[in-house]
Amino acid sequence: MAPQPARGAAAAHSLLRRTRCAPLHPLLSLHGSVRWSAPASLNCSASSQTRCSAAANLIRPTARDFSSAPAGAAEPQGAPANVAGVKPGDDELDVAIVGGGMVGLAVACALSNMPLTKHLRVAIIDSSPALKSRGYLRKDGVPDSRVSTVTPATISFFRDIGAWEHIIQQRHAFFGKMQVWDYTGLGYTRYNARDVCKEYLGCVVENKVLCNSLLLRLQEQKEDIEKMIYPTRLVSLAFPSKSRQGTAGLKSPSTEADSTGHTSEALRRSNLVKLDLSDGQTLYSKLVIGADGSKSNVRQTAGIKTSGWSYPQSAIICTVEHIAENDCAWQRFLPSGPIALLPIGGNFSNIVWTMSPEEASRHKSTSPEDFVKSVNHALDSVHGPHPNSSSLDRYMERLFSGIGDTAASTQECFEVPPKAIGLISDRMAFPLSLMHSHDYVSKGLALVGDAAHTVHPLAGQGVNLGFGDAAALANVISEGVSVGADIGDLSLLSRYEKDRKAANIAMAAVLDGFQKMYSVDFGPLNVLRAAAFHGAQFISPLKKNIISYAMGDRKSPLFS
Repeated sequence: MAPQPARGAAAAHSLLRRTRCAPLHPLLSLHGSVRWSAPASLNCSASSQTRCSAAANLIRPTARDFSSAPAGAAEPQGAPANVAGVKPGDDELDVAIVGGGMVGLAVACALSNMPLTKHLRVAIIDSSPALKSRGYLRKDGVPDSRVSTVTPATISFFRDIGAWEHIIQQRHAFFGKMQVWDYTGLGYTRYNARDVCKEYLGCVVENKVLCNSLLLRLQEQKEDIEKMIYPTRLVSLAFPSKSRQGTAGLKSPSTEADSTGHTSEALRRSNLVKLDLSDGQTLYSKLVIGADGSKSNVRQTAGIKTSGWSYPQSAIICTVEHIAENDCAWQRFLPSGPIALLPIGGNFSNIVWTMSPEEASRHKSTSPEDFVKSVNHALDSVHGPHPNSSSLDRYMERLFSGIGDTAASTQECFEVPPKAIGLISDRMAFPLSLMHSHDYVSKGLALVGDAAHTVHPLAGQGVNLGFGDAAALANVISEGVSVGADIGDLSLLSRYEKDRKAANIAMAAVLDGFQKMYSVDFGPLNVLRAAAFHGAQFISPLKKNIISYAMGDRKSPLFS
């Protein structure tokens, strides 16, 4: 039985309380185009007395320049400073990134691009063969089924760190239009980038293209990139003991080193995190960044607890082909979950179809021909008719036509999505869940991306939240270097947690609310959903605010 809205709201409220933030109001979002963040004044740190502000105030962080140093900051000279005249060994690092996926590579690329952090000794620990890729991927190949819808805010971040120029040389698909509608046929909403005088709403990029572009940028920044990547796995972590840190604070390293250099080296390493790798190597680092996914070994080893739940849903992803090019993002909400059709370049589109695990197993095993028929049926007429303009629509359009300039998409009628004519990739299915870490940081440790949080994929926001983490953490590390702070210090890393936790919880609450709302087929609730669609479609000021908010230009999707 589908979860009831009341239970969903109570569960979300419970998650927020366990993660030390007050409940946040869900806001409307576009598929893959909303950027959330927390202002610096918010405090979601360990203090149980601190409460977070309302979600309407959680917008993008102040833009940072990833290519210039803070005003008045001195350029660091060379490698990390020696302790007691003893040069750090090759096994000693400033930053060890466990996980070489999109978010982990983004952190490394951001650090390598900023003047204050480009000299840090950074390692990426991951055994994936994909990290050996060094050239552009062919555009004429079959698109991979694993894609991400990156927001304008993420695109700006990639441009800042110099990776976007490599993405545009490979397959990608900007989209300037989007249509969202309800299975009941009672309402629909169309969005157009021209409504706010922009060129696009977002861009769909294959995950392997994102990773490859970040690797190419790292190669430009680091001549010894092969030495930076450790093709192995993390076996264990050992964090500095509090008692040893206290001893180090009482007795200076230089005094110890006068008697024996070995003691000085041991003292220095006693304040670092020890990483044992599967190939027998041991590394020592001031800071370990866990970017190793939702089942993070780093998070589990550090003993960081999580809250969350599994959804009674799985998602099927695949690539389909059309007769002509698709330049619009489409999403239809069905009782079992949403189905999205996303342009990926040429005559190809990506399918993300949410349904029950039983349905997913059945659709995954059907013939390609039958699966394509099911996709077209789900995007067209199953469960209900196409939304049609009514006298209510025309009345609402006239009522609000005098408030500001009319959005171009307000005049657009409902369109039927393009038909799929063939399945050109394997079908992949994976279970869906919501997870949030109680803490993002501890002494010498920070979590980013799916290691810190996972959300429902209905709005394509997961990876964008992760890239937001990467940008925020890189900035905090740079700020620490600028004042000579220990980059593994908890008080410094807590700034990153305050910057990102409230934003990520807010997005998780919004997406969870949407999932619960569309899991119930109930007359009055259907009418309320239809009213929301009508409002977003025909109230031009509201529509423009939603689009501007989704692009990061406004602080609220409501009137402001």
